[in-house]
Amino acid sequence: MIDKIAWLHVVDGRVLAAVSAGKSTWYLPGGKREPGESDTETLVREIREELSVSLDPASLRPAGVWEAPADGRADGTVVRMTCYTATYSGTLAASSEIASFAWLAYADRPRVSAAVQLIFDDLRARSLLS
Repeated sequence: MIDKIAWLHVVDGRVLAAVSAGKSTWYLPGGKREPGESDTETLVREIREELSVSLDPASLRPAGVWEAPADGRADGTVVRMTCYTATYSGTLAASSEIASFAWLAYADRPRVSAAVQLIFDDLRARSLLS
C-alpha cells in the first residue's frame, strides 16, 4: 500500500494536475508523508516543494479517499490517495521533480493515474468537472 496525501484543487471545472520529469502520467500534487508528519504537514511541505506556493493549513478540508492500482508498480500494489482542498498564497510554478502543471478537464481522464481517474469520475458525477 502506498499512502499518498494530495491537494484536490478545482477551479472553473478543471483540476490542477502535475507531471514529473520524464513521465507522461499526470497526478494530483502531493506525496508521501515523512516519518512523524501529519497529513497537514505532509501536504503543506509537498505543495511548497512541487508548486512553490504556500497552502493555508487552517483552510485544509477533507475531500475524500480513493484507492486504485499504483502506476508503474508491481501487480497488487495499491495507492491510497487521501485528498484535501485548501487555499494557497503565491504563484504556481513547477519545481523540484515537477516538470509541468496544468488544469485538466474530464476529457483529459486518459492522461491521469488510475486513482486520479476515480477522482475525475466522482467530480464529474457531482458536476464539479467540465
